Amino acid sequence: MDETAFPAGAYCHAVDRIIAAGRRMDRFGWVPATAGNISIRLPDGTLAITRSGGHKGLLGVDGVIRVDATGRPCTPGDRPSAETLLHCQIYAHDATAGAVLHGHSVASTVLSMAGGDALALEGYEVQKVFAGQDTHAARVHVPIFDNDQDIARLSHVVAPHLAGMCAGYIIRGHGVYVWGADMDVALARLEGLEFLLACELERRKAR
Repeated sequence: MDETAFPAGAYCHAVDRIIAAGRRMDRFGWVPATAGNISIRLPDGTLAITRSGGHKGLLGVDGVIRVDATGRPCTPGDRPSAETLLHCQIYAHDATAGAVLHGHSVASTVLSMAGGDALALEGYEVQKVFAGQDTHAARVHVPIFDNDQDIARLSHVVAPHLAGMCAGYIIRGHGVYVWGADMDVALARLEGLEFLLACELERRKAR
């Protein structure tokens, strides 16, 4: 654990919040097996982020590492997730972002596989959890991007759309990315989005 460049308390607090978030996401079934990743921006601009390959519901302190703003590990030998670049992209785009969550729910996976380049959510009270949404009558668009194992290429596809994403985005057949000013906000937005996606899935089943 490399804590030499910043107060140890900031890193330890971030690790605790990431571990708690992983357990919460696991309880809802949003991070099956080793899926998903979680990060927090630290005061010095580096990130605390989940290590590649770990189960997010079973995280310990060693399951979180530190990377710089470009995704390079601060401690030699540490292996961040291949999707770390997508976290870095969000923090670079949004100076107010303090936490990023990525999960793989059944609803996001199934709905995104149904086709289309976005999901439109409208008429739900819960959509007011997203920034700038103050009425259920508004329409919230959640972009869907095709999955790509080349994360750098995927990040270039996502980049032009970041400014309009109040509810995050979905990678097709993969999962959601949501962020907020801190972990509490990010978790609220994730839970709101997953609730709405589950509602949409149930509505489609009933047709």
